[in-house]
Parts: sequence; structure tokens; C-alpha cells
Amino acid sequence: MITAIAIDDEPVALDVIKSHAIQVPFLNLQATFLSATQALNHIKINPVGLVFLDISMPGLSGLGFAEIVKHKTQLVFTTAHPEHALKGFELAATDYLLKPFNFSRFLQACELADVRASRYPNDTNPQTLLVKDGHNWVPVKLADLLYIRGEDNYVSLFLKDKRILTRMTLTELQQKLPTNEFLRVHKSYIISLSKIEKIEKHQVSIAEAKIPLSMLSSDSILLMLS
Repeated sequence: MITAIAIDDEPVALDVIKSHAIQVPFLNLQATFLSATQALNHIKINPVGLVFLDISMPGLSGLGFAEIVKHKTQLVFTTAHPEHALKGFELAATDYLLKPFNFSRFLQACELADVRASRYPNDTNPQTLLVKDGHNWVPVKLADLLYIRGEDNYVSLFLKDKRILTRMTLTELQQKLPTNEFLRVHKSYIISLSKIEKIEKHQVSIAEAKIPLSMLSSDSILLMLS
């Protein structure tokens, strides 16, 4: 069972979510709020596994709320503004519902949240990135990520078994990665510290790749790993 709340400054929008939620057997919509600030105060005392969240709201916006709670709960954005979709996924949103959405689409978002919760039962913020691969958004487990190479406005993510090319700058992606696990060692490369196989004076080896060092020396990396 997923415990959830919904936030929207329009009562009619909350009524739609309520009517959909009551039809989902594994979803418990605990409460609804007209303000993100009220909801924030609520979840400090009553943690939840999922938040349905509008973006454009007076006071604390949905994006502002998401920045605060993104490591504590799953987020499903519900909005009439498709231009915010990329930012939503940058905040590791589970899904993005564009108003007006029907029950079938709402159920799909709930099922995604349920799958994510069942795979990571002790972690409301799984160690994953959502990136666009072609026309689809796909999750990338950080544990499978070896290194990343920047190519102008694109980055290539090299995983254990595949490579994903997505439109994003290396600096944008760097901001989404845990600094204790990933390190930018070159203007064009970010590496996973745990995947280093060999450290030499001017390069490190990960899998079969030789990655140059320009921002940090090999001694600096050894110090970080010690």
C-alpha cells in the first residue's frame, strides 16, 4: 500500500485526484492540500511514499516543494504546463501527468510508483536517474553507471551493458550526481569512483576505457579513495 497526499491550489483538480485515487486498491490518499507549505508541515510529522503535486501555485511552488522533499518521497507532477516536464524529471519525478488526465493515465503513474517502491522498499529516493533515450524516458541505476562523457550538448552514459546518449550538458548532469560517488576528472568526463580499476599518472582505467585526468591529479583521487 502506498500512502500519498495531493497538492493543488485548485479544489476541482484535487477532486479529480480523489475520485481517481479511490479506484486504486493499493493507494491510500491520506490528505489533500491547497498549499505546498501546508503539505510540507504535514509530511514532516506524517511521512508519505508519494506526492501528487501541481507546479504553478502561489507561495511555495511545486518545483520549490519538490526540491525540498525529493530525497524523502516519490513525486508525480500534475500540471497543465508541459514546458516544465524536463525540470520535473530532473527532480527525479516518478511520472508527469498533463492535465486533464484520465483514470487510465493516473493508474499508470500509480503503478510506476508501486513498482519503484517494491524494488526499493527501504529507499524512497532510489539511486537512479531518469534520462531521455531517444523518445523515451528511462531509469538509469547509478550502481550500473561506469562513467560519463560529455559531447557538446549531449552526454553519453556508459553502463555495464550499454551506452545511453541523452541531450544534456555534462555540467547539468554533474549537479544531479552524489558528490561522494561521482567525480569530474576532466572537462569531458565524470567517473564513478567505485568503478576505478587502475590509477595512473594521467589517466584512470574503468572497464576497458582509459579516461584522461585534467582537473585532478592521480594523487588527489587516491586521497579521496583512502
